[in-house]
Amino acid sequence: MANISLNRQVFDKQQFENTVDTSFTQLNIPVTSSATTTPPTIEQFFNYYNQLFYQIPKLGDTNSHSYLVKTSGEYIGSTQNDDVIQALIDEINVLRQQVLDLQTQTSSQTLTSLKNTLNNING
Repeated sequence: MANISLNRQVFDKQQFENTVDTSFTQLNIPVTSSATTTPPTIEQFFNYYNQLFYQIPKLGDTNSHSYLVKTSGEYIGSTQNDDVIQALIDEINVLRQQVLDLQTQTSSQTLTSLKNTLNNING
């Protein structure tokens, strides 16, 4: 049988960091195909959009139809609908006040009519 002599070299932490390269410079990370492909054309984008239309959630903070409407509206400066909506809200508020005024007036007239009827009965 042969004698084999094994020697072991021990480093403290500082010596180890100074001696052994612990970075991952030797690994070859493959490039994914999505990083090397060109983005879709506008026509392709809309084709994808039409194919995925019913799979896209209606509501949501991101990745939804409401998100697309909101961000596209912000991009094109869509305030036209906001102005129409505000005008309709103002009109609704005016009409509500008119209904309230008419209800108050009708209640007052009914109360006065009842008082007159009671006074006539009691005579």
